[in-house]
Amino acid sequence: MTASLRGRTILMSGGSRGIGLAIAVAAGREGANVALLAKTDQPDPRLPGTVHTAVAEIEEAGGKAVAIVGDVREPADVERAATTAAQTFGGIDIVVNNASALNTSGTAELPIKRYDLMQQINSRGTFLLTQTALPHLRKSDAARILTLSPPLSLDPKWLGRFPAYMLSKYGMSLLTLGFAEEFRADGIAANCLWPETTIATAAVINLLGGDEAASRSRTPEIMADAAVAVLKRGPEVTGRTFLDVDVLAEEGVTDLSRYGGGDEPEMDFFVERDR
Repeated sequence: MTASLRGRTILMSGGSRGIGLAIAVAAGREGANVALLAKTDQPDPRLPGTVHTAVAEIEEAGGKAVAIVGDVREPADVERAATTAAQTFGGIDIVVNNASALNTSGTAELPIKRYDLMQQINSRGTFLLTQTALPHLRKSDAARILTLSPPLSLDPKWLGRFPAYMLSKYGMSLLTLGFAEEFRADGIAANCLWPETTIATAAVINLLGGDEAASRSRTPEIMADAAVAVLKRGPEVTGRTFLDVDVLAEEGVTDLSRYGGGDEPEMDFFVERDR
């Protein structure tokens, strides 16, 4: 069963740039409405885009959008975002848990404030946004939750590489798999999506290796195309942790050259290199 995104309303955390923005624009191209909850109200010299320029891009692509300046850690801001989305577009059909903080420092080096930030934005933010939108999702006949988080593995090499970041991202995945079962009877499908490779975003350029890392990374559009494909699937597709390339392969897309990254793109943190 394939659903349409036309006229459906997405509530997304983050989305002013990077993967979130690419997903929002792709959804707008499909005719979706997008409500973006993001902190970036004013331009940052280190990072491109604001929540307002994101809205303009979504609308230029053919969708409708509204900006909510706020913090996914703050219940009042999240409530205001859900209310704004519902009042502006008549409901909420889809939650995209996109906002995320990244720090790959080891346990000895990571300041506790950075640890708290990752847990609060990543797993707690996923819980809060989903919980707040839940009354609206239960009214939708095509409710979806999509969380940008990795497949789960208890292989020691993942557990020991950067435990704090791993915990925050695995928390997002575990919550989403829990939502899939908890809300199965409500017809709310909940899935995770993660890139096979690093993605050329500001985080990669600024934190993980600059232009060299970016040249071996695929563009955010690969995640956008995969996200749209997952969101258009029926409610029976739930409780899954997808990789972008696997979703696209199921859609018949096997030539990934247009997404860049070269002949040997860099595998993402949580992806086996010999898969």
